[in-house]
Amino acid sequence: MKKKRRIKDLLQSVPFMLPSFVGMIVFSLLPILISIIISLTDWNGLDALNWKTLSGHFIGIDNYIKILTTAEFWKVLGHTLYYIVLYIPLVFVAALGVAVILNKSMKGITVFRIMYYIPVLTSWVAASLIWKWVLSPQYGIFNQLLSFVGIKGPSWLTSEVWAMPAIVLASVWKDMGFFGLFLLSGLKAIDVGYYEAARVDGAGKSKQFFRITLPLLTPSIFFCLIMSLINAFQLFPQVMIMTEGGPNGATQVMVERIYTYGFKYFKMGYASAYSWLLFIIIFILTGVQMKLQKGWVHYES
Repeated sequence: MKKKRRIKDLLQSVPFMLPSFVGMIVFSLLPILISIIISLTDWNGLDALNWKTLSGHFIGIDNYIKILTTAEFWKVLGHTLYYIVLYIPLVFVAALGVAVILNKSMKGITVFRIMYYIPVLTSWVAASLIWKWVLSPQYGIFNQLLSFVGIKGPSWLTSEVWAMPAIVLASVWKDMGFFGLFLLSGLKAIDVGYYEAARVDGAGKSKQFFRITLPLLTPSIFFCLIMSLINAFQLFPQVMIMTEGGPNGATQVMVERIYTYGFKYFKMGYASAYSWLLFIIIFILTGVQMKLQKGWVHYES
């Protein structure tokens, strides 16, 4: 009787769920399927997109083989990993530091919260243009500040050595408010009773931070780690606006190559294969993180 009731309820709910299912199929699943098919062709993105055209341009996995056997792919992947190695630690330290400050009760904290979150609300176009001006070797404020302490600032965006660190600086400034918000919510969720008990036992501020705050904050840290890694692999707007992949290809990254091959060289099949390789890399690394979380993420029972 209960089983029949559940089936009846399910059938009655179908008309209400149908619009969502149709939207998911048309705007998510269908484009994913089409992109997989396109990655197996040498379609240029200009010819009509239909089955006849795609079947006439079918080349199998040649795009994937070509990408994986070219030095460019590994070079670009190296640039992306270099960005990640710099970006993730810096954005976490900055976000956690500000989250700890925002978690305290002090005068003017509301104004600081607003200022701290403004970069998140700024578009990447505006933020990139601001940092392009800030890091200008001729009139940029960053090099002017360095000159006050006797340091001659480099040509940030035209130097193969400093171009990627410059993009990392802009990215950390833009994203630390976003991740700081999640870390702040994690700090707010920690029971103050833990700190009171630690103080009674004679634990100092540093011991409380490393023995109580960080372990209980690991769920929030883990979420931010997953999101920041995915976000870092999708690095694109700041590169295109600040350096356009230069100088001499020093800031060419995965998504920048996908855009370039798809919309500049009109190699849409090649670009689609590039994007699916990027998806596979992100999927594997996310899976590894999900597996490893058992060893260091502490959930309160």
